[in-house]
Amino acid sequence: MLRILFLCLLALGLSGLPGCSPYQKVLKSGDYDFKFKKAKEYLDKKDYVRALPLYEELITIFRGTNRSEDCFFYYAYCHYGMGDYLLASYHFKNFYKTFPKSDKSEEAMFLNAYCYFLDSPRFSLDQSNTQAAINEFQLFVTMYPTSDKVSECNTLIDELRLKLQNKSFESARLYFHMGDYKAALVAFRNMLRDFPDSHRREEAFFMIVKSQYLLARNSVPEKQLERFKEVTEYYLKFIDTFPKSKFLREAESMYSQSRDFLSNPSKS
Repeated sequence: MLRILFLCLLALGLSGLPGCSPYQKVLKSGDYDFKFKKAKEYLDKKDYVRALPLYEELITIFRGTNRSEDCFFYYAYCHYGMGDYLLASYHFKNFYKTFPKSDKSEEAMFLNAYCYFLDSPRFSLDQSNTQAAINEFQLFVTMYPTSDKVSECNTLIDELRLKLQNKSFESARLYFHMGDYKAALVAFRNMLRDFPDSHRREEAFFMIVKSQYLLARNSVPEKQLERFKEVTEYYLKFIDTFPKSKFLREAESMYSQSRDFLSNPSKS
């Protein structure tokens, strides 16, 4: 209620500008068919600020009628047009649940997912909306496998997964730079498990070798033997997977030093 009051006041403020006075007449009108017509005109002109208060009122007025569906959908679309993606996704989801047989349900379901996509922040921030967008796009593809939007959904899912990959990699690298090599090791392994086809797979694999090496170097003596042995194991897996890696020289150096320790731990 406070929101609609705010929007009405904003719209009334706009109506005070030269050439805007007709909007005040629309707001005060008791002719709901007229309001319905004008709301669509504002929507078509992308004047969502004026359209939104009208649809918020009309939803109640036309509830249970053949105009209810349009009012619900366009109300959600106004939020979308104004960039309020959190509310828009909420109302689009409510729409396709309330009107599952509507000819607008497919579009509403896609826009619900797309709102999460638009609200997905850069990879360094919390990625809850990114994962939600992926889930919603996948649900859309399942529900509408023949839709002409399927290709776009798959492209957007790939873009979102790339963001999650970068988030996972940078989180692991942060542990590494903090000197928490054990946590970095676990995080890089998890990254490769979750994103086996990642474009950063080679670097992540190398960082596992490096994290294990530094973990061994900084371990108490009684744990070094076992941990240097693990360095050699990770190295062999690394060169087997990436025999021409750009990280090969540094990896070989860590392998050589690990072998030296294992050959004569008492002198290390």
